[in-house]
Amino acid sequence: MAVLNVNPTRMELTRLKKQLTTAVRGHKLLKDKRDELMRQFLDTIRETKTLREEFEEKMADINAGFVLSSGLMSEQSLDTALLCPKQEVTLKAGVKNIMSVDIPVYDIKTRTSDESDIFSYGFASTSFELDDAVSGLAKLLPLMLRLAEKEKAVKLMASEIEKTRRRVNALEHVLIPRYRETIHFIAGKLEENDRSSRARLMKVKDMIATQQIEYKKSHPEAM
Repeated sequence: MAVLNVNPTRMELTRLKKQLTTAVRGHKLLKDKRDELMRQFLDTIRETKTLREEFEEKMADINAGFVLSSGLMSEQSLDTALLCPKQEVTLKAGVKNIMSVDIPVYDIKTRTSDESDIFSYGFASTSFELDDAVSGLAKLLPLMLRLAEKEKAVKLMASEIEKTRRRVNALEHVLIPRYRETIHFIAGKLEENDRSSRARLMKVKDMIATQQIEYKKSHPEAM
């Protein structure tokens, strides 16, 4: 592991130790975030699977109703019955934050609260199968929106998990080891400098002591 390009000084060593402490703390927080995101991701996948199965089952019944009604009614009568919708639906989109991920939340409002307003035709000219299919489709809308919320949440959470995983791996396998290697390198350099300084001091002391001994030998009257 290559060390960082820094000067091997005590000030730099102190700075790197602080950065290492911050990186280790950030690594733990990101791991906790990744684990919690993964837990919620798996819960959302299970919920999405249940909603998808329920939706597909009900949608199959609705499609069967439309197929039966198309066999019992003429194409012109069917087109006329469904040509002009009566009810109006407004979709409002919001968000909720889950572990720093903005998950969409959908809310629907109808123009009127009268359930019969979903039928844009008179019952006398249509089959029961068509009425049942249209009613079932209206009741299916909230489930469809919940499924859309969950499926979008799964995609967003998967993307965030991948980003968090890359950050965790970068800290764990690159940045933190590099900080530690650099700290070890600087500490070694400083110890080496300290040893060199002590050796120079001892050598200077020896030289001074030798000079003092020679001076005393050459100047006995100074004793």
